[in-house]
Amino acid sequence: MTDKNNNIDNKIVRGYGEQALRDEAQAILDQIPYLDDNFEKAVDMMYHCQGKIIVTGVGKSGHVGAKIAATLASTGTPAFYINPLDVYHGDLGVMTDKDVVLALSNSGQTDELLRFIPMVLHMNVPIISITGNPDSLLAKYSNHHITVKVKKEACPLNLAPTSSTTAALAMGDALAIALMQVRHFKPRDFAQFHPGGELGKRLLTTAEDVMRSDDMPIIPKEMHLGEAIIHVSKGKLGLGISLDEDNHVIGLITDGDIRRAMEKWQAEFFNKTVSDIMTTTPKMVTPKTKISEIQRIMHKYKVHTVLVVDKDNHLKGIVDHYACMV
Repeated sequence: MTDKNNNIDNKIVRGYGEQALRDEAQAILDQIPYLDDNFEKAVDMMYHCQGKIIVTGVGKSGHVGAKIAATLASTGTPAFYINPLDVYHGDLGVMTDKDVVLALSNSGQTDELLRFIPMVLHMNVPIISITGNPDSLLAKYSNHHITVKVKKEACPLNLAPTSSTTAALAMGDALAIALMQVRHFKPRDFAQFHPGGELGKRLLTTAEDVMRSDDMPIIPKEMHLGEAIIHVSKGKLGLGISLDEDNHVIGLITDGDIRRAMEKWQAEFFNKTVSDIMTTTPKMVTPKTKISEIQRIMHKYKVHTVLVVDKDNHLKGIVDHYACMV
């Protein structure tokens, strides 16, 4: 590193900035030849998706993915970002076979992401990938692969992800813009999805407006975990709730709790019951709790579901991450 006591030539610094912008601008233009039928099929799949677009990636690709998800959501395509590392701790419960996964990885060989893909395939969730390597494992197991490849990074060492992340972000924007055109997205639609309007809905909408109140995954505390797995899976929320004889909430387990219990007890796992692993103080709200407050709770405690109870702690419903996307 240079001595910080040395004077900096401002003209040279400006030149560094200009070159970085030129390199990244050229990297974006270089992606145009990669807009093939895979791009068209990806847009078609996202347009016809009956669930949500689940965007995922690790590291810098994760940051890019989070922004792409935000752009999609604000332009009429329901989407959210999920870190593949979090699926091992209960987040897999938010995914259904009606969703589409959009996975980003420059190499297409990111280990943490590849460990997530078999779970996606097992649930028959289609995959769209954006990578710089069309021969990668991620590309191989994707329904549609979009190539984003750069000749060099804007970084003078050609190491820090700069041009590659900019190009991936631009490709995400290209998907979002194409979807807007296909949906005939109008200014009035944008106003509906604008954060100002969204905030108003969150301040007015309550838990009872969006909660799930039927077919809730109820499991007795005496149930063995081997059987509990089946009930949690059928509930499609990634959790099970235990009640006492008066319908009071006494505990909650998630599929993350079950996986950790399997790792801990191994052969003894099937002898354990729900009461051995359940959380006895799950996050609960009242039917009148605003969605804005529920989202704050979810963010603070890193949970994807809250239970809705009355003043006597009787279960009334469940609000998950999806329901908060009003």
